[in-house]
Amino acid sequence: MKSFNPSSPMHKFETVVLKPGKESSLLRFHPWVFSGAVKYLPATVREGEPVRVVSAANDFLGLGHYQVGSIAVRIFSFKEQVTDREFWKHKISNALEVREASGFCFGDSHNICRLIHGEGDGLPGLIVDYYNGVAVMQAHSAGMYLIRQELAAALREVLGSRLTAVYDKSEKTVPFKANLSPVDGYLYGSAILPHMADEYGLHFNIDWISGQKTGFFIDQRENRRLLERYSRGRNVLNMFCYSGGFSAYALRGGAALVHSVDSSAKAVELTLANMELNFQDDSRHKAFSADAFEFLRDAEPDYDLIILDPPAFAKHQDALPQALKAYKRINARAMQIIRPGGILFTFSCSQSVPRDKFREAVFSAAAISGRSVRILHQLTQPADHPVSIYHPEGEYLKGLVLFVE
Repeated sequence: MKSFNPSSPMHKFETVVLKPGKESSLLRFHPWVFSGAVKYLPATVREGEPVRVVSAANDFLGLGHYQVGSIAVRIFSFKEQVTDREFWKHKISNALEVREASGFCFGDSHNICRLIHGEGDGLPGLIVDYYNGVAVMQAHSAGMYLIRQELAAALREVLGSRLTAVYDKSEKTVPFKANLSPVDGYLYGSAILPHMADEYGLHFNIDWISGQKTGFFIDQRENRRLLERYSRGRNVLNMFCYSGGFSAYALRGGAALVHSVDSSAKAVELTLANMELNFQDDSRHKAFSADAFEFLRDAEPDYDLIILDPPAFAKHQDALPQALKAYKRINARAMQIIRPGGILFTFSCSQSVPRDKFREAVFSAAAISGRSVRILHQLTQPADHPVSIYHPEGEYLKGLVLFVE
């Protein structure tokens, strides 16, 4: 097998040739090449290796990382150019400009944001979240994992003194078929855990080593802030609470009581620690480790604000029918027990669940409940999780705020 140095700008890319007529999506700047569109793939190409993609007429279309699976190439450039450190540095600088233009990352009241959001930033397969000086990186493709050191160096150059550590948490996200044997660890610096960071004046303990995803669900930041406006005087139930983000905003918003529920005892511990960090021993809050469906089944109709923010019920297209049934079931039960005049925040974070299908599931739930339901807000992910206009699949977070009579 030929050797491959992913950091070498002089590496001559292998060429992938598409079937006739299969170039149209790349001409519209969609960053995925599906395996069924490929006419010729060099026998020597390795997963994660950068490749040139050309049409059947040999017209250049893009540069990307090759991978095994239905998506054969993830395009990171539609121009034929050298992909050295300056290339990656420019990509990261451009992503930072988007965050700064939106007022995220380094505000007076918040130092938590997503720095890199995959295809939305022209870096497919790469996620980087920033927590008060620490960048936590997740590679979802072999190509991005192979250049992780190069990316960490570029992050250091772009962020300068605002960066104290880079942690790679790709062990569970890199495709297992690539046989890379990834191990999580620091690529630069170090930090003591738990690591405290601020979001709109609230403090949160972040643990990227043992926590879910990169340690915190940044994508719900603006939706948590909206919930705060609806919380005063209400009895709040936060299902799938994880580290208690929605619960903290509800308490600060003046909720009469807040109940946080998660099946994970570790998540409940995180929630309690964050409540103590912000509110000391506030008696309005209680946390429960329980299965969400069972808790809702047995719950009394004592709540007038309920949050349903479950993990992805569908991680691939084949799971969509069962996922829609789960969304319908859990929303129907929430609508059945919520007090008249109650507010329901309900979400899907499954990329495989289209927005219209999620709404259909919630509409069906409303019909099952027999309640009159109105939509107050239609929610999505915040501006530091940008969606490329050429890649609508990047809009994964869908939410509705409902008024239940």
